[in-house]
This record gives sequence, C-alpha cells and structure tokens, in this order.
Amino acid sequence: MKLFAYEKKHSERLRDTLSECTVLLKKDGHFPLSGPCEIAAYGSGIRHTIKGGTGSGEVNSRYSVNVEEGLIEAGFTISTASWLDRYDKELEKAKEQFIRDVKAEAKAAGQNTIVYSMGKAMLEPDYNLPLEGSGDTCVYVLARISGEGNDRREVAGEIKLSQTEIRDILELNEQYEKFMLVLNVGGVVDLSPVMGVKNILLLSQLGAQTGTALADILLGKGNPSGRLSTTWAKVEDYPAMPDFEDINETKYLEGIYVGYRYFDTFQKRALFPFGYGLSYTEFTQEVDKVEVSGEEVSVSVNVANQGKYPGMDVVQLYLSVPTERLDHPYQELCAFAKSKILNPGESQSVSLTFKLSQMASYDEERALYFLERGDYLLRFGNHSGETKAIALIKMSQEQVILTAKNVFGKPGFMELTATGRAEEELNDQIPTLTIEENAFKSETVEYEPNKEILPEVAQLSVDELLYMNIGAFDPNKSGIGSIIGNAGVSVCGAAGETTSMVRDFPHLVMADGPAGLRLAKEFYRDEKGLHSIGQSAIPESMLDFMPKILLFLLSLTSSKKPKKGSKLEYQYCTAIPIGTAVAQSFNEELATIYGDVVGSEMERFGVHLWLAPALNIHRSIRCGRNFEYFSEDPFISGKMAASMTLGVQKHPGCGVTIKHYAANNKELNRYGNDSLVSERAMREIYTKGFGICVREAQPKAVMTSYNLVNGTHTAEHRGMIEDLLRAEYGFQGIVMTDWVIALATNKKGIHRNTLASYEAAAGSDVFMPGGKGDFKEMKRGLEEGIVTKEQLQINAIRVLKMARELTEARK
Repeated sequence: MKLFAYEKKHSERLRDTLSECTVLLKKDGHFPLSGPCEIAAYGSGIRHTIKGGTGSGEVNSRYSVNVEEGLIEAGFTISTASWLDRYDKELEKAKEQFIRDVKAEAKAAGQNTIVYSMGKAMLEPDYNLPLEGSGDTCVYVLARISGEGNDRREVAGEIKLSQTEIRDILELNEQYEKFMLVLNVGGVVDLSPVMGVKNILLLSQLGAQTGTALADILLGKGNPSGRLSTTWAKVEDYPAMPDFEDINETKYLEGIYVGYRYFDTFQKRALFPFGYGLSYTEFTQEVDKVEVSGEEVSVSVNVANQGKYPGMDVVQLYLSVPTERLDHPYQELCAFAKSKILNPGESQSVSLTFKLSQMASYDEERALYFLERGDYLLRFGNHSGETKAIALIKMSQEQVILTAKNVFGKPGFMELTATGRAEEELNDQIPTLTIEENAFKSETVEYEPNKEILPEVAQLSVDELLYMNIGAFDPNKSGIGSIIGNAGVSVCGAAGETTSMVRDFPHLVMADGPAGLRLAKEFYRDEKGLHSIGQSAIPESMLDFMPKILLFLLSLTSSKKPKKGSKLEYQYCTAIPIGTAVAQSFNEELATIYGDVVGSEMERFGVHLWLAPALNIHRSIRCGRNFEYFSEDPFISGKMAASMTLGVQKHPGCGVTIKHYAANNKELNRYGNDSLVSERAMREIYTKGFGICVREAQPKAVMTSYNLVNGTHTAEHRGMIEDLLRAEYGFQGIVMTDWVIALATNKKGIHRNTLASYEAAAGSDVFMPGGKGDFKEMKRGLEEGIVTKEQLQINAIRVLKMARELTEARK
C-alpha cells in the first residue's frame, strides 16, 4: 500500500510510541519471544481488531491493521486459520440477529433507528469450536467495542466475560507454555474469572496500527510501559450507582469518592489498582531527596533498570490531606513522571514538582478553595494500591487559596463521606518539612464579564447577530448532514462551521475527534460544492441501521467516482490511540506528539477547530464513551488534555475544543439526563481537569455537554460558563454546544432539550450545528427578553475574534 509522505511520517512516528500506551498486567517471563514462530491465535480481536470506539471517535483512516495482519507481516505463522474462519461464521449469524433485534427495539420504543442504535454493542456470542491450534505459543485477543449514544452493560459478553471466553482462555492457559491474554478493549472488563492466567496485556485500542503494535510487543520491539488510568476491579466492588439507568436523573451519591479515591479510602481491594503496570524488565525506584521551596514540593527519584530488557518506568506521587474541617480521600495523585528508555544497568534521576495549592479542597459552606492546617503525608509508590509515606509536610495555619462563589446549586441528597482516617505509623527516618505561612497567595475572583462591543459588531442587523450565534446552515435548504456529522461546506466531511452569512467576517471549520480528524477520505468539488465519494464520510457503525431510503438520499449527494472534469481529492487522516490509552502512557510529551500529528493534518486539510480532546471522568465503567476520555482522575486528565492542546495549537490557525463540559458520565438519554452533583464534587472531580487544561494551555474552544447539572442544561448554565470557566479558570476562547439535534431527544424523558435562546443568554457563543428552527427560537427569545441584544453582541465578538485569529494565522 502506497502512502502519501505525511501518512508515512505520521505512521512511523506513532508506531514507535504505541507500546507506551499498553499495560502489562501479568507476566511469567516467557515474553517477549526470541523471534517469529508458529502461533495459535484465538479470540474476536484477531481478525476483528478494534482501533477505537464508535461515534465522534471514529476516524476515516486509509487503512487499519488487524492482529492477524500484524502477526503475518512480522513473520509469524498462524496455525488457527480454520478456527478463525469458523468463528467468523458464528459472528456473522450473531450480528444479523443483533441488527434485527435493535431495529425491532427501536420501533417498539418509537425512536429513530439510527439514533437508537448509536453506540449499541453486540454481546460476544457463545459458541463451541475446538481449539486445534499447534505450536507452543498462543495469544487470545479479547475485543470489546462501545460508542457514543449508549452505555455498556454489566452482562456476560460485555463488561463480564462470556462463558465461552472464560472456558477457552482457561483451557489455552493450561495447554500452552507461552500463553498471553490480550485485551483489545476501550474500557474495564471484569477479569476475576481468569485471574489465574499467566500473562495479560492491556493492548487497548491504538488506532490504525493496533495489530502492528501487538506484533512488536510480542517480539520485544516494544516494551509495555503504560499504567492504568482507571481502577480495574470486580463489577460488584465499584461504588453502587442504583440510578445509573434512570433516564431522567442520576444522583452522584459517591461525591468525591470516584475511582481509586473510593477504593483506597474505603479499603476495597481492586484486581489491578489505578497506576498499576508491569514491564518486561525490572526496575527499582529510590527517593533521593524531598524539598520544599515556598509552596512548591520537589522530589528526586533514582530509577534503575535491573532487568534484561530496555524499558521505561513511571514514578507516581500521592498526597494525603489532613481532615480537620472536611473529609478527604486517603490519597490523591499530585505528580507523575516517566523515565527515558533505560538500558539494562542504566539509571536516571527523575524529578517531580507540584504546588500544594493545586491540591486545595473546596469548602461549599464558605465558597472558597483552601488547604487544611495539619500534617500532609507525601506518598510514593508503583501504583495507588501500594504507596508509602516519604515525607511529612507540616502546615500550622489554614491557607485560603481562592475565594469564589457557589454556582452549581444543591443536588438534594447527602453524599458519601469518609469518617476519620486511622492513625498511621510512620518511619522515624522520613523527613519533616514545614510550610511557611507566607508561601501562599490568596486571591478573590472578579466575576464581572467583559462587555466591550466592537464597532463592526455593533453595526450588525438582528438577523446577522443571530447567524453569528448559531452554527452555519443554509436558510434556503433543509437536510440531514448535521445529524451525521457531515455538515462541512468548506471541508468535505467536517462536522460543522461557524456562519458565513455575515459578509467580510471569516468563519471557522470544525472536524470531529478525539482519536484523530474525522473527514471524508475521498471527495471531489464542482460548481455545486463538495461531494464525498461513496460513503466515506459516514461512520461505519451507522451503515447497518440506516433505512434504505436514507442511504438512497445520501447517494444523491455522493458518488462512486468524480464527476467528469473534476479531480479526485484525498483526506486520509491518522487514527491515534483512544484517550484512555493516551493517559495510560503517563507521558505528557507523548500526548503532545499525538496533538502535533493532528495539528499537522488540520493545517493540511483546512480545519481550524478539532472537536477534542475529551476529558470527562471515568465515573462508572458502564459509560459507553469512556474510551474517549482519559481517566478516573482529574489531574492526569487535565495534564494530558493540556499537553495534547499544546501539540495541536503550535500549528498556525489550529485550535482544540475541549469537551464535554461537564459531568457527562453516561450516554443514556444524554440530551435530557440531569446529573445531580454537589458543588464540591463538581469542582474537585468533574471540572478540575478543564481548569488545569485552560490554565496550562488555553484551548481555543470549549464544548458544553448535553446533560443538565442540578436542573440546568450545561449550555444554559451561566455559572458554569461565565463564572467558573471564564472568571475563575481564565478561559479566553469561544464556548459552543455539542450538536443539539431535536431528532435525538428521548420522548420518554421529562426534561426538554437545550434551547438556543437560553444557551446564548448564558454566555455560550455558538449553538451547534445550527438550523432554521434554532434561528427562529433564538429570535423569539430575543423578542421575549430571554436573551438581550447586548449578550448576542458579546458572544458574536468572541466568535469574530477567534475566527480572525485562526484564519489570519494561516495567511
């Protein structure tokens, strides 16, 4: 296969990094292999390898290497071709039945089939095929897919293993001396029935080269060096969320005790804790020095490779906070760093620093961020389940860091709290450090928004102002393009644009993400505009559920070949690892590299805003969109999002759109589900990562989520947008909605959809994707006083400034 130069460059650049995103969960020393050999290959992921989830995360890359292809290319001989052929037939039968069932369910529910089917995953079927492979080496690749629009289920063949999978995995583990269970998954799978397996690799979903990456790892060309960014445990050991499947309201009863904060504080044992990961080689880590300067804590750790293979190691620091006024988790991640590649016998001094103010807690009663007085324990370890105190930091006085105001309201229930922490015996030799009272600066937020009105915006007519506040649409046409993310007029397959209806005002082109750009692979242009070739702009996951009439209508706007006299053009985009895999690298530099790859392709194809990265919290392992998101931890989420932002935005005219702001932690009735969350949990867990990203990288845009928070849609939440995002975090870009489509509203829900007039009144700048109905509704809202002309002007100014900044940077 011949690649364009940029494709080859990006492919080679990614291949060298992918093993950093994988996590070795168990090992017995039989891997890596000494060379290619005969190998027995089983499991759904051998031929049906998943490069990423469905929905906005689908990337129309030129190619995708499955595991079978990767193994053959690397020189392996696969001894199980007949098993794979028979499995394909079982899978085909199961898929046909699955499609029939989903269509019937949609009809019975009175819902649109396309919307109803989004993100629905077929359960892994049960079957009985003989395991007749040969050789002494075997891999079983277990695959799971999920996606935008639906959540995962705690059933066999999904979050739980099927009976067939359990039977075959355990039998193969006994049969083969060299056996590896490989997890080609985007989220947690309950591995409790197969914990006796000797070697387990979390391959994850690594984009177009997922199959290549596994072959490299088996042969030792890549050494897994990732760490878990989410706790892996038995299904029943996670916090109870009894109303997760309620379509109207979701009570965040666990409060701040999410992920490892819950497991560590309430002494729940995980199968594999947050931050856990092994390597082919062996490392030692020794703390050399702990120092405090002002409020900054610095730690030096000597990392030494004492094994047989080159590898990279991850250093993690956690902080335990005193509990004088508020309850706190047992510990929270406060810093991490990754070593360089260390050869056997080589060592490196790794430095970590953090500011204590970044660990401030939010006191709802006083509406401020503060640090408790008392003793802070700095902890160090290989993962959250195995840390030890390395320093005692004393603070004699409470420190107020930021005086703010409450913006989220009350959720209406008492959330989970932790009683007093047991006293801990400390090593007498650990250093005691004292924080001086003058080490901190206390600030108070000024909440008055900027009301500067540019002369050119002041001169706009009412209709022009409305166009500026709504995504691009043709007032003379109607269509389905926006529903399926194919609304681009300037770039074929782009998700949408800001308006071009105001003369002499530039507009912005937006492309979906977050695993790379999602554009039409092939297209041509003529006097009528852009035309995709075939169905190259439509997510593959939608095709099976599209009515024949809809496919016919789409065929009218696409073609199998360019129109005579027109030139075939290409937009092959690089599929990068899913968000969770990026976070598993624990390497901020790697996230920057992936952002750089995306930014390069944005420049090439004329895209201004990438609708990514996504950094919602892995609150529940059931969320169907967790694969897009980084972690259960807001600190690592914010750091990875900031690094990826810097990689994209170093390219002229390129910006990111961090999303989904905020508390978008399930897909069921995402347009109308109310997340009931305390002020403290919103600030310490669900919005904290957004604040980190804004302060460290200043993304060009923020996308609000579909859900409500304590009764108010996030896009209509002035407290979230003007007060928290802009005034407290210092955000300077534009705010847009997610793609609000009336067709996707759950008819059984009690909450209405987001309305353009209320969204604009809250200080959100662009209602996406935009349509005639939204235009009329916003105009009605202006006439009724829901939104003022001044607010529309303020919003329009922000859009105009960003459009000028990004378009002029390309000149």
